[in-house]
Amino acid sequence: MSHILVIDDDDFFIELLVQLLQQDGHRVTTADDGVKAMKLLQRIKPDLIITDILMPNMDGVELIMELSQQSNDTPLIAMSGGRRSVTSEFNLQSAKLMGVKETLTKPFSQADLRRAIQKALV
Repeated sequence: MSHILVIDDDDFFIELLVQLLQQDGHRVTTADDGVKAMKLLQRIKPDLIITDILMPNMDGVELIMELSQQSNDTPLIAMSGGRRSVTSEFNLQSAKLMGVKETLTKPFSQADLRRAIQKALV
């Protein structure tokens, strides 16, 4: 299957996502913010990146912009649960405008995750 880089600052959520992805046979690497993800991307070339939007240090929007500036063509899936002041829909629409392949609103089902991965890797 695919090598997927998952970026999220919620440890519990990342563990759950890793389990779901590994059940489907994917190899998973994780980072808890965009800064750590960018360092990892100097050493690895995943087939897909799944990133949260709202994170400390370097958020998902900054990460997407940085990857675009570097001409990194790795497909991206953005996910967000939103916050009180900003909705997940706004976050994900912004990510879509920046070129992500698919978006997921937290919480999402395993079927939604599979569908997004399939579409992103086409």
